Amino acid sequence: MTEARLWQLDAHEIVARTRTGDLSAEQAVGAAIERMEAVNPALNAVVQSCADQAMDRARALDKARADGAEPGPLFGVPVTIKVNVDQTGFATTNGVSALKDMIAPDDAPVVRNLQDAGAVVIGRTNTPEFSFRADTDNPLHGRTHNPWGRHISPGGSSGGAGAAVMAGIGALAHGNDIGGSLRFPAAANGAVTVKPGLGRVPAWNPSQKAERGMLAQSMSVQGLITRSAADLHLSMPSLIAADPRDPFHVPLPWRGETPEGPVRVAFTKATYGYDLHPEVDAALDTARDALADAGYQVEEIETPDAFDAGRTGYRALMGEVWALMKPDVEAYGSQTVRDIFEVYFAEFPPYHGTELLQMMAKRSHYAREWSLFLDRYPLVLSPFLPQPFFKPDRDTEGAEGVHEVLGAAVWSYAMNYMGLPAASVPARLALLPGGPQPINVQITARRWREDMAVDAAAAIEARIGRMCTHLWPLMG
Repeated sequence: MTEARLWQLDAHEIVARTRTGDLSAEQAVGAAIERMEAVNPALNAVVQSCADQAMDRARALDKARADGAEPGPLFGVPVTIKVNVDQTGFATTNGVSALKDMIAPDDAPVVRNLQDAGAVVIGRTNTPEFSFRADTDNPLHGRTHNPWGRHISPGGSSGGAGAAVMAGIGALAHGNDIGGSLRFPAAANGAVTVKPGLGRVPAWNPSQKAERGMLAQSMSVQGLITRSAADLHLSMPSLIAADPRDPFHVPLPWRGETPEGPVRVAFTKATYGYDLHPEVDAALDTARDALADAGYQVEEIETPDAFDAGRTGYRALMGEVWALMKPDVEAYGSQTVRDIFEVYFAEFPPYHGTELLQMMAKRSHYAREWSLFLDRYPLVLSPFLPQPFFKPDRDTEGAEGVHEVLGAAVWSYAMNYMGLPAASVPARLALLPGGPQPINVQITARRWREDMAVDAAAAIEARIGRMCTHLWPLMG
């Protein structure tokens, strides 16, 4: 492969070459930066370049390797970091103009863990204001575009991350997820991700002035968006390394025990009143058949009520947002995001006072129901969204827009509320009137078994291939 095509390598391919010395960190990182400089102006996925620091770090890694240092598990892998997480010397803007000068004094655990493993940060990716939309646009950094075309939103809130990694800007993209912010961009861009369960990845921002609300703490997780399931297996063991700054991190290994016999998968097409689009229906069938071909025992069966759990959880989150976050949105947010939040509060009427405490307590009820179900069926294959991904700014179109964008996504935020891991993987390329777009499905796993969700994603990927092979020819 020539130097000009090194940006196409997945992380596991980069590591295979850098660890043998066939490829230097400087070459791998330099190719990713060249790709970023070529395609990012049209995408606006990366809003802060780290190119100079990245090249210095890559050369330092190569020198240390030459001096006898053992290369880390992610040696020379170019990565991006979302702008709502602290990286020393860079502004943690969270897409908010008022935070443009809030320079991080230290690295967040995820940044430290990636760099300790030998990864190199090449840029920081865009997020909507307050990281609280399923689309990515803000007055400070502007709009991020989907590499598949401007007929599709890039997703959010890790929209910059999803667009960047699928466009070839780095092999790994950091993101986070409180209601779907890893899985929305994965679905929009045809990428692969796993939303880790509660406590799996250490989290904290050294720049923060106060602790987040309890639901924000228990629903939000850090993760990675990749082009292949294999890259999740490669990188997540480094991301989950313990950090004492997160006192609730659970120090479990990435891989759990190998289950005996075929893994049972509960298969459902439940959309809870929303119409299931034929392309999503076909993607679910393809994913089901792929898992069956791979030896999984797939059974179509009714699961515990994801709608009740999801809606209750998001209404509780809106109650916390109303109390703790709404004043900042009103003070520092654009008119667009203030209007969107008003519709959020109408779509998900916030719980307040005693009722909020009762609904927060009910989280254990839902988690117990699902725990019992997942004891029999370790995996659940379901829709992510009932329809193909929406257009940019759909959530600015009042109640109907928010109802389509977030209201329909109960399979997403239900898993955040219960703290369960959930992977997203493309299972179909739909040829729609507006243009081609990927269709992702979701795989929920029992607690602490992100690895099983990723294994299933890999089985689906083995049948349908990776979406980047279709995307890159379209990009030129």
